[in-house]
Amino acid sequence: MARPGFGKRSVPDDQGPRTGATFAHLPPREASVAALIDRLPDGAAIDIKTLSKEHPDYGQQAMASALKAISTVGHLRRVRERLDGERTQWVQRTYFSRTPRSDAWWWQFLSGGVSPVEAPPEPPRPVHPPERTPAYTALAALGRTDARMTLSAHECTALEPLAAEWLARGVPVPHLVQALTSGLPGTVHAPGALARKRLTDKMPPEPEHAPEQAAPLRIMECTGCGAPGRPEALPGGLCRACRDGDAAPETRGDPHVHVRVDRLRSLIVR
Repeated sequence: MARPGFGKRSVPDDQGPRTGATFAHLPPREASVAALIDRLPDGAAIDIKTLSKEHPDYGQQAMASALKAISTVGHLRRVRERLDGERTQWVQRTYFSRTPRSDAWWWQFLSGGVSPVEAPPEPPRPVHPPERTPAYTALAALGRTDARMTLSAHECTALEPLAAEWLARGVPVPHLVQALTSGLPGTVHAPGALARKRLTDKMPPEPEHAPEQAAPLRIMECTGCGAPGRPEALPGGLCRACRDGDAAPETRGDPHVHVRVDRLRSLIVR
């Protein structure tokens, strides 16, 4: 396991069931490494050295190449993320998805949103609303609760938007019926007009919504060499040098590379 706050993070969206064919679209080496990462719990260390120790068949260089390929297909992204409520503490996390995702999906997810590209499409809305909505049904039931408040079909349809607003504000149907039938005068000459007045005058306040949490601040890193960059500059999670095959895993130990990377990180944070 990595230190608390670091390591693997599974994406929150539906990743599909885990089957023997989950990673069949990958070459054997990459499929084996992806299956290993998929089985690890959140918070597990999945850096190159740790994975090469856990996997009996591949060393560090092979593991680095496999991670780059898995990132290119869209299964993972490495990021540096600032902790909630902290201004200075950053953690390195690797987000993993059992289902391969596009660059657009990762871009939206890392910015705190949900990708409109791969989100499931909304079912088509009917041209005409259903005849019997909960609001309409509640209005039609007033006459069975108190005959003085019997409404016609036309009145139920006209008052339906007001009753629906009550339900949308969290009022249960029995409470809505009670508000329209309690304390009635001895004779009700216009039940539709009385229902409209009560629905309007006694409209409950809108419920308070919890404040939205700010999107986490994240900086994507190249899966191959760790160089920071914007998501659009790292297609497949790789920088240009790693995509062209110019960056080798050994460059992680080069102090000059670390100096340049640290300078780039400081510029991004500013």
